[in-house]
Amino acid sequence: MRLKVEFTTEPFELDGFPEHARTARRVVDEAGLRVDVGPFGTSAEGEQAQTLAAIGRLLEETLAHGATRISLQVSVLDPDSAPVAEAEESR
Repeated sequence: MRLKVEFTTEPFELDGFPEHARTARRVVDEAGLRVDVGPFGTSAEGEQAQTLAAIGRLLEETLAHGATRISLQVSVLDPDSAPVAEAEESR
């Protein structure tokens, strides 16, 4: 089963890229998930075990690096749908 996680870490910083946000991106990259960064959040997808393990690390590590709020949503992907990154590229 493939999962998609969409997440945002706070607090927002208008003058820079906060350490907790850099940490979140590093965690999903290291997990090998397909990533799409948007203006209000990040989407990443992968196989179930890979994605769930990344979510656990994301929560622990972003909180340790200053996140005060983490919003996330997890969705089961249709097996016939294009991966997030490919869908974004085709727009």
